[in-house]
Amino acid sequence: MTGALDYRHVSILWAGPEHAAQLAELHKDLFEQSWDEGSVTNLLRHPGSISFLARLGQPLQTAGFIMGQLAADEAEILSLGVRKEHQRHGIGRKLVEAMVRTARKAEARRLFLEVAESNPTAVALYERIGFAEIGRRKGYYVRAGARPEDALMLALAL
Repeated sequence: MTGALDYRHVSILWAGPEHAAQLAELHKDLFEQSWDEGSVTNLLRHPGSISFLARLGQPLQTAGFIMGQLAADEAEILSLGVRKEHQRHGIGRKLVEAMVRTARKAEARRLFLEVAESNPTAVALYERIGFAEIGRRKGYYVRAGARPEDALMLALAL
């Protein structure tokens, strides 16, 4: 990569089944309990799938992703991740905003997600966008060597 990255020029691109291997690899790099390529492929092939990649730089590199789905008049963010070296530059926000726009165009009325209670950066991002807590899933996240952790259930009225 040449020169400094300009985070004002992030491209948000639709992700389809042809991006499954790349998304699975990125998911593995970011999450302890990652999704394999087959799981990502199945999601991306689903007719209600909404997924995007964030790319930047020259040559283009993938900095993050968001994967979600539509069902009837609701949408859900299933996974969001930004490479550590690109965090805190607005990429996550751009990805969530792309999901919000797409869900609105599909006439969804609410957008849901779950986030670990111990992830204040993500919780703050979602709250700035307008998400509000609607419940908790006790002990939802189970990680090796750690106590089970609650998931905050958040929703955004569209």
